[in-house]
Amino acid sequence: MKYNFDELVERRGTGCVKWDAEAPRPAGGWLLPGGKEYSDIIPLWVADMDFKAAPAIQEAVRRRAEHGVFGYTVVGNDYYDAIISWFERRHSWIIRREEILYTTGVVPAMSVAIKALTMPGEKVLILSPDYNCFFTSIRNNGCEVLESALKDESLISHFEVDWQDFEAKCADEKTTVFLLCNPHNPTGRVWTKEELERMNDICLKYGVKVVSDEIHCELVMLGHRFQPFAAVSEACRQNSVILNSPSKSFNIAGLQTANIICAQPEWRRRLDRAININEVCDLNPFGPVALIAAYNESEEWIDALNAYLWDNYRALCDFVAKHLPQWRVCPLEGTYLVWVDVTTTGLTAQQYADRLMDKARVWVNPGTMYGPQSGEGYIRLNIACPQSRLMEALERIART
Repeated sequence: MKYNFDELVERRGTGCVKWDAEAPRPAGGWLLPGGKEYSDIIPLWVADMDFKAAPAIQEAVRRRAEHGVFGYTVVGNDYYDAIISWFERRHSWIIRREEILYTTGVVPAMSVAIKALTMPGEKVLILSPDYNCFFTSIRNNGCEVLESALKDESLISHFEVDWQDFEAKCADEKTTVFLLCNPHNPTGRVWTKEELERMNDICLKYGVKVVSDEIHCELVMLGHRFQPFAAVSEACRQNSVILNSPSKSFNIAGLQTANIICAQPEWRRRLDRAININEVCDLNPFGPVALIAAYNESEEWIDALNAYLWDNYRALCDFVAKHLPQWRVCPLEGTYLVWVDVTTTGLTAQQYADRLMDKARVWVNPGTMYGPQSGEGYIRLNIACPQSRLMEALERIART
């Protein structure tokens, strides 16, 4: 089946965060939706795709909506069966039914995991730059963020772990959890089996539990393969809590469905308790049917999507080589979020993002959102949009 990822879907006026949220004004304040200043902005910021969901998902949600009653929802066996079948079929990861706990999203799941596995005042280790919600979830649970900065050196083709620093941070007696982003947002790394095993070996050495956010796991570019942390080895399975959802890959974040997967019964008891303490224990009527349709009927769609995203990335790299020599585009292995080094512009990340908003009318994320030090000098671009829209944004940027 052919899918039309080139379709320009009008999202303004639909209550869409990406297109309808207030936009930052470089001179201070905010640009409000509906105004003339706002209407020509191209948003390449938040991790939200401009593509319609897979046909099977649209049909499943439509059928559920036609019922007309939207009360409290029971999550049935078909939900668990879809998850188990998908990850075994797609990633050779055997998940047991009892290991799965559902909740409303990966960010709430992250907060649940931190609450369940730490005490206030302890340290949670991350690889920075890192997803901005990592910082807030850790702090909101009374813990301290401990950053191990990834290495981005000219002789390295992609970001790598500073293993000496990583082990030193794990050795800190206050470090009890390592919060991993796999694949990594914002750098686009897809961690290898060897890297994940080494992370776990170090964590086990110092009694550090691993919480792995794998929300982008289906978004992997040509030549790379996603490795679930818990499927690396039995040691990894026993020392990890996995956070997952079809929301990013299938563009259904608004349906608010995610899963926590944990092999340790005692940890699972604490996780379940934290889900109820945080009151994120109920799913809406549309989330389960969308997940089932995604995992049971939309594998061809996700493969076509990844091919389209790879074409977008190649088109971006070609354009940058010809027209934006001041940019250094980091290799994209996974996600649809491109990490760009803009240090040669002489501007800070925030100054450059403001300039693009002001002069090009293109909304991007400054790298400092993902670490005040480690993200400085970078911007993050979302390329999950029709290629014509992406190229229009790049052409505007090149003219500034």
